[in-house]
Amino acid sequence: MQSECHYILAQEDRVTNPSARTVVITGVSRGIGRAAALAFADQGYRVAGLHRGTDPEVSRELERALAERGAESYIAVGDTASTADVDALADEVARRWGGIDVWVNNAARLLVQPFLTMTDDDWHSLLETNLFGYIRGARAAARHMVPAGKGTIINLSSAVDPLPPTDMTAYVTAKGGIGGFTRALAVELGPSGVTVNSVAPGATETPLNAESYTEEVRETYRTRIPLAHIAEPEEIADSIVMMASPGARYVTGQMLLVDGGLTLNGSVGHRHS
Repeated sequence: MQSECHYILAQEDRVTNPSARTVVITGVSRGIGRAAALAFADQGYRVAGLHRGTDPEVSRELERALAERGAESYIAVGDTASTADVDALADEVARRWGGIDVWVNNAARLLVQPFLTMTDDDWHSLLETNLFGYIRGARAAARHMVPAGKGTIINLSSAVDPLPPTDMTAYVTAKGGIGGFTRALAVELGPSGVTVNSVAPGATETPLNAESYTEEVRETYRTRIPLAHIAEPEEIADSIVMMASPGARYVTGQMLLVDGGLTLNGSVGHRHS
C-alpha cells in the first residue's frame, strides 16, 4: 500500500531568491543526506528533502540549520518505497520553485546477513528502498528535467560494488544495480540535457553503519585506507556537491569513488626485495 506523504514546510510558500538552484535529497534527515543538504545550502541552493522519520523535531532542527545558512527549505516525511510519496515531493517542489535542478537519490538501508539465511521478503525489503527507491526518484526528477532540457541526477552507490564484503550480498546487489541503472539512464537522458552520475562512498561514519562498525572493523579500515581515516559524512557531501556543479556539466554515466583510496589498496605485506 502506498503511504501518504506529509509535508513540513520550513518557510512561507514563496520564492525569495528566484535565481537560486534547487536540490532534492532523499534520506535527508541524517548521515550523508543531512550533510549534503547543508553543503548545498552553503552553495546557495534551495533544499528539499524526504525522510521516513515521524518525529517533527527532526525536520524542524534540519530546517533551522538550513535557515541559518540562508537556504529556503522544504522537508517532507515519506518513504521512497512509495511512488506516491516520491512523485508528490517532486511535483510540489517544481510547483513552489519552478523546477528541479539536482536530484540526489540517497535513502538506503543496510542488511548484513548470510546469503543462505535470507528470505524472499528480506530481498524484496532491501531492494525496495536501495534500488527501486532510486528508480522512483530518478523517474520523478526526469519528468520535470526532460521538458526543461536540463538537470542532474546523482545516485549514491558504494565502494562495496567493486569491493564486496561478505554477508552483504543483497546490499551489494542493489549497489551494483545502481551502477548499471546510472549508466543506462545517462545514455537515455543525455540527449535531453540531463546528466546522471553516481557517487560511491567508502567507509563512512554514519548512523546507517553505526551498528555494523565494531572497533575491530574501524581499525581494519584505518589500516587499509591509504588516507588512514574513515570518512565523515561531510567529506562525501562535498563530492556530491562537486558532481552537481557546472564543473561537472560534461560528465555523465560515471561512478566517482570517494573512498580515501580503499579500493586501490592491494597491499598484503610482501617481503622487500
